[in-house]
Amino acid sequence: MSFSGVHKDRGELRIHESLDELGTDLADYIAELSEVSVKERGVFAIGLSGGSLIALMGKLYETPYNKTVDWAKWYIFWADERVVAKNHADSNYKLAKDCLLSKVPIVPSHVHSINDSVSAEEAADEYEFVIRQLVKTRVVSVSEISDCPKFDLILLGMGSDGHIASLFPNHPVLDEKNQWVTFITDSPKPPPERITFTLPVINSASNVAMVVTGGSKAEAVHLAIDDVGPDCPSMPARMVQPTKGKIVWFLDKPAASKLDSSH
Repeated sequence: MSFSGVHKDRGELRIHESLDELGTDLADYIAELSEVSVKERGVFAIGLSGGSLIALMGKLYETPYNKTVDWAKWYIFWADERVVAKNHADSNYKLAKDCLLSKVPIVPSHVHSINDSVSAEEAADEYEFVIRQLVKTRVVSVSEISDCPKFDLILLGMGSDGHIASLFPNHPVLDEKNQWVTFITDSPKPPPERITFTLPVINSASNVAMVVTGGSKAEAVHLAIDDVGPDCPSMPARMVQPTKGKIVWFLDKPAASKLDSSH
């Protein structure tokens, strides 16, 4: 049994009894957005994060999605990445490749991973340059209200501290307005060096999916979604508010357990 509702400020909430249900709903959602985007633009530009989110996307390589999704039209990016070798256990690229990308017929040249042989700052600059070139050719759309890229979908997880991508609470990069991709060398969670999409890019997406599971995230989900008054901490997850796009929260019951019952 699942619950779906809309919060007036924080988008659509989809709460699931089990991870299996959540995975099926997430696969349906991604496949549908892919179909719409390919019809409208001829391509589907998607930004991934790491963590349990990738495992939850696993149903996409099963029937029917492995046959119905137009994988050749997918262009894959990372909303954040750890600056480690691509075969390193901490690499978001490795996680996505092992769990999904190697199991579906995606065009290798459409998979845009970072240059892991340079510094975090250089990797961020290079990644932004790649995205700028793809915006010029309209593989990635451009926002109507800024020069920001407008990804068809950005998939995000959330930490128990409310961080999303590699945007951590009270970190100066939360205030970055001009760059599309920035870097940090002092991540509170190892490894310390990472690149990340900035908030303007995340909030320019056509669609943002926040995928959060487990009771350890329940308090953060409550603070990110509920109206908790003026004392609300400035959580990065709460700052995800697409200006022209839609946000959908995919939650399991433990993660949603502290939400106001009014939803």
